[in-house]
Amino acid sequence: MNRRNFLRSSTTALGGSALLTPAFSAQAAARPRLRVGLIGTGMRGQVLLKELLRRDDVDVVALCDIEPIMLGRALAMAEKFQRPKPQTFGESGDKLAYLQLLAKKDLDAVIIATPWELHAAMSIDAMNAKVAVGCEVVAGVSLQDHWDVLRTQQRTGTPYMLLENVCYRRDVMAVLQMVRAQMFGELVHLQGGYQHDLRAVKFNSGEPAKPYGGGVEFGDKGWSEARWRTQHAVERNGELYPSHGIGPCAMYANIHRGNRFTHINAFASKARGLHDYVANKSGKPEHPSAKVKFKLGDIITTTLACENGETILLQHDTSLPRPYSLGFRVQGTNGLWMDVNHSVHFEGISKPHQWEDFQAYQDKFEHPLWKKHAATAAEAGHGGMDWFVINAFIEALKADAPMPIDVYDAVAWSAITPLSEQSIAEGFKTLPFPDFTEGQWKTRKPIFAFGDSY
Repeated sequence: MNRRNFLRSSTTALGGSALLTPAFSAQAAARPRLRVGLIGTGMRGQVLLKELLRRDDVDVVALCDIEPIMLGRALAMAEKFQRPKPQTFGESGDKLAYLQLLAKKDLDAVIIATPWELHAAMSIDAMNAKVAVGCEVVAGVSLQDHWDVLRTQQRTGTPYMLLENVCYRRDVMAVLQMVRAQMFGELVHLQGGYQHDLRAVKFNSGEPAKPYGGGVEFGDKGWSEARWRTQHAVERNGELYPSHGIGPCAMYANIHRGNRFTHINAFASKARGLHDYVANKSGKPEHPSAKVKFKLGDIITTTLACENGETILLQHDTSLPRPYSLGFRVQGTNGLWMDVNHSVHFEGISKPHQWEDFQAYQDKFEHPLWKKHAATAAEAGHGGMDWFVINAFIEALKADAPMPIDVYDAVAWSAITPLSEQSIAEGFKTLPFPDFTEGQWKTRKPIFAFGDSY
């Protein structure tokens, strides 16, 4: 079969996207409008706030941040969108001010966009207050954090979604269509990661007007993410940011829907990149940041084994010079896709031992959500992904439907971090991966709620 005829006939294999149709319907919305609060109005929080303010089915009623500058910027955004002024919390610097926000009457949901180490406690407090949670990645820091988040959700029944936007990337969702249509045959191996030069994010001048680059300060002398994120590289050695890579891979492999992670190990390279960056940028060997010993290896390589026999490889690479890439690879018995070269190869369709450009396949297998909402999402951050992930959270809440990326996904994807740290600390030991579903993975359906609705 030649490539043109194959692409023409492939629609039949998709079965009208029936394989992606959720087991519930969002047509009869339980709540037409939601009252939402935002905890964390920093750079990431403002991106998500924009998507909330753009919606005519959301009222942003409360904002919380202990940085008055960021809180002021968020209020200015609400004014720009001609929305009522939200109530604010945290101006005094009280780190527990978010509890006052959660105590508001008639608050339907909260978006949590704070430093990683705060996510678990804030999510738990929100769920205990019966306020639905949309949590930025990651779900927690320690392995116990993840069990605590899970048990709280199970006990309270409060909706919880991990806001992993890469699951909604345009090519990622087209490949999901191709996986479900068995284009790749039986899946054998998957790859992904977070390969992104973050040196100018981890260090800056400490000036609020310049959150990225311009200096080598971090911690109390830094600003924005440099104030908190860099310290993780000082104290920890592991796969610190797994969900961008593992989220799509888990979707493809039906993790928690007939499959699960069974084992994990991780390796760390030496740590050189952050020290060299500071030394070169500052030109001062005596600069305090140049004297810091960073624990995080420049390249962290993590491998997972799955119940159904697939392997998954993740790489965390944020301390060295490089172009951005998440390094996706989906490989099965019939062929493979790699996002680095934007190419595919299918046995019997592609020329032997040659790549094909992916674009024709992406166009043919465009996900229904992108067909429907591409124009609306065009103004959103990260190529439209931010609109889709917020839309999924809001629409699921309105319909009183299961979260597309639920608490089981959240804790398993995020628990890769402490497990990788343990593996490295114990001499790159292979560890059993906890079954957070406690056996439910055997009967849960492979929907990921990525149907035509949201």
